[in-house]
Amino acid sequence: MRRAFITGSAGFIGYHLARLLLDEGWQVHGLDGMTDYYDVRLKRRRHEMLLQSPGFTATETMLEDAEAVMAAARAAEPNVIVHLAAQAGVRYSLENPRAYVDANLTGTFNVMEAARELAVEHLLMASTSSVYGANTDLPYAETDRTDHPLTLYAATKKANEAMSHAYAHLWALPTTMFRFFTVYGPWGRPDMALFKFVRAMRADEPIDIYNHGDMFRDFTYVADLVRAIRLLIDAVPDLDAPPVEGDTLSPAAPWRVVNIGNSTSVRLLDFVEEIERALGVTARRNMMEMQKGDVPATWADAELLRSLTGYAPETSVRDGIAAFVDWYKGYYG
Repeated sequence: MRRAFITGSAGFIGYHLARLLLDEGWQVHGLDGMTDYYDVRLKRRRHEMLLQSPGFTATETMLEDAEAVMAAARAAEPNVIVHLAAQAGVRYSLENPRAYVDANLTGTFNVMEAARELAVEHLLMASTSSVYGANTDLPYAETDRTDHPLTLYAATKKANEAMSHAYAHLWALPTTMFRFFTVYGPWGRPDMALFKFVRAMRADEPIDIYNHGDMFRDFTYVADLVRAIRLLIDAVPDLDAPPVEGDTLSPAAPWRVVNIGNSTSVRLLDFVEEIERALGVTARRNMMEMQKGDVPATWADAELLRSLTGYAPETSVRDGIAAFVDWYKGYYG
């Protein structure tokens, strides 16, 4: 029986990945700090549902607690570690930068130490499309430079990529970093645009639209994302493996980075119109200037993901938004 250790298991993506692995018969041990960055009740409900499966166990502790993280990992005896826990949010990094240093740097180091000690078959860790920063070449390819991050959040994730490469080299630790692109779907985070828009529109409140709507995002449906992660678990970086077209495999370590995105850049106003269609209401739009640290467009080149796994996300925003709205109405009434 295969065993996975997932950090951030009460989070949006961690919950969906744990559910997928449990459905496949994996033993899953989750770790989550239950921080109050957003409504903790939502996190606890996700864990409650996972705990209904006999294959799921969990530890509640902060990533920064090195001893607790190591103890939980040792008890789980995982074949694979998937590190998803982080202090998320581009805009919140302007308000509370220390949280990003503590969770995303110190916490990630603790997870890498656990992976090193346990000599896991594969360490997989979440990065973000935000590392592309000031890069304006679209679509973003993994080989593009990521030297100009625009927020501390992006900088910590770029640091995670560098840290993990060093560990992969020093300890022959197979490692895959994946860069996420605007993930959305049922059980999503309340700080994300879709969640905020649906909540406000149902209450007939205005929604804030930045850069006067001149924004484009590569929206990735969560079920597609976790399917991609699941397939990447088996795509273990190997310096002796035959070359893959467009691969980012390091010449010095069993390490690579992979985009996970829908390979479609959707205009924000079109996204809003799909929400209006799903809800049957018209949004009251509060047009605003671009927020500090934001970028006008993201767009993933997902060809490497397709080459490695034979898969690429493809759920349309219309279908994905409809699924979220159905969940939201069922959960909140």
